Amino acid sequence: MLRFIIRRLLWLVPTVVFVTFLVYVAIRIGWNPVATYKRANPRASEAKVQQYIEVNGLYEGFWGYIRGYFSWLWSFVQGPDQWPRSIKGRAEVWPPLRYSMFNTLRLAGISTIIGISIGLLTGIIASLRPGGIVDGVINTSAFVVGSIQPFVSAVVLQLIFAVQLGWLPPAGVYPPGQDGFDLWLMTQHLILPVTVVAIQIIAGYARYMRASILDVRSSDYLRTARAKGISEFRVLTRHSVRNALVPVVTLLGLDLGTILGGLIITEAIFEYPGMGVFFLRAAGNGDFPQLMPYMVIIIVSVLMFNLIADLTYAVLDPRIRLD
Repeated sequence: MLRFIIRRLLWLVPTVVFVTFLVYVAIRIGWNPVATYKRANPRASEAKVQQYIEVNGLYEGFWGYIRGYFSWLWSFVQGPDQWPRSIKGRAEVWPPLRYSMFNTLRLAGISTIIGISIGLLTGIIASLRPGGIVDGVINTSAFVVGSIQPFVSAVVLQLIFAVQLGWLPPAGVYPPGQDGFDLWLMTQHLILPVTVVAIQIIAGYARYMRASILDVRSSDYLRTARAKGISEFRVLTRHSVRNALVPVVTLLGLDLGTILGGLIITEAIFEYPGMGVFFLRAAGNGDFPQLMPYMVIIIVSVLMFNLIADLTYAVLDPRIRLD
């Protein structure tokens, strides 16, 4: 396994370079950072525009793109202090990006833990008696809930619990004017967005786990375990669930890797200052210095969680050899 980890980490570097170069080219073509900078700063002199081009490596031509990318990459790896500044007021990129990332990690982390725990448990319960009443209720509920788009459930929950009942705040992380950390206020503001994200996760993983367990129930090794007199509970917990989790881990690795990019719809509706809102603002402004670090964080997180998922396969199923 150690050789596998080393090999994957060695491949991680060229993969990140290649993918971020494609993203760099796509952003330059799609947003035209120089034109965007001029629109955002109409009084900027030609010297200021040229300085912006030099700092961000926005050279023209085929070799200009390559030279510009490695110029940007060099400043990026040196640390946030060396990153190009935002086109809006020359503000530093890292402080708002870090704040947005921590907010998304808080929202996504709580939602994922709750959603996956309940989703896997309900999926296991549904698979105990396929076709039964409990299975039908869980499967139908998961299908119906999973079909409701997040922007619909978010607005409905806001109208009921924030507008009509007044039990919970409708948006934000803290009420306006709040100074300092307050766990109770933060928890109140998190309840609605966490609920919106968690119900989507529960619906998806409940159905996926149920289907995965039903797929392994007829396996030869399970029939052998039952023939040896092993109790059905132990067959379920020691064999069925463990092997059924292998394909679930694949889905989980992809979800966790992309979730750091922000829950754009949920964050926008609840005005939650996470990575999704950060991206919407950066994309709306065409802010090249903000867009590139955001994309790099997503790419690296996806690759790292995929590596973790591959390592988890070997833990769940000893038949899998990574070397």
